Amino acid sequence: MKSWIEANWLAPQNIRAITTLRSGGVSQGGFDSFNLADHVNDKIKHVQHNRQILADSLELPAKPYWLQQVHGNKVVKVDYSNHYQQADASFTDQKGWVCAILTADCLPVLLVSQDGTMIAAVHAGWRGLLSGIISHTVKALAKQNIIAWLGPAIGKECFEVGDEVKDQFVMKSAIYNVAFKQKDRQHYLLDIYQLAKLELATLGITEIYGSNFCTVTEDQRFYSYRRDGETGRMATLIWRD
Repeated sequence: MKSWIEANWLAPQNIRAITTLRSGGVSQGGFDSFNLADHVNDKIKHVQHNRQILADSLELPAKPYWLQQVHGNKVVKVDYSNHYQQADASFTDQKGWVCAILTADCLPVLLVSQDGTMIAAVHAGWRGLLSGIISHTVKALAKQNIIAWLGPAIGKECFEVGDEVKDQFVMKSAIYNVAFKQKDRQHYLLDIYQLAKLELATLGITEIYGSNFCTVTEDQRFYSYRRDGETGRMATLIWRD
């Protein structure tokens, strides 16, 4: 059985895009079993083994281009010089590179130009969305007619936030009001998928796929930091054949 799901979108034929599941690896305990992150207190030998399983199973053209994610809005072009750079998105116009991000509730966003020449992977937690990580990435692609896929993230019935989070988004733009459902006087349920769709729409991107997951409730398939605390991470990858 596959240890990943493929992006269900109308991308060009030369594009490969997946998100890993939590099963199919060698990690143990709360990291059971296909953890791909080396910063979450899992045994490094297990992470390295899992990464090798990933590369072999998918026949990747290169090692994934891992980032040091910091919930910001920095975007980097994949090349030989800045592997593990602090950033929350990467992009490339070259074959042979694999853009990658790690998540366990935050939203993974994959972008591709309709001509199949530009690809990007975006780590979009609420802080990154607030600071415009998707907009920065789209600007870096410098392409029109972009297609987006929204991968596994925390669902709208599980993501409780305080009014200070809502206030920051609404101060940015009143359009974000619809992504928040009031729970009590000071708390809201946040639809992170809706936040991303709203930002994509402001950029003229309407061909959007995915967004039908919940990392918290689908505990057999996905890691969730909010549900479990110390836990593993899924990887979301995109590359050109």
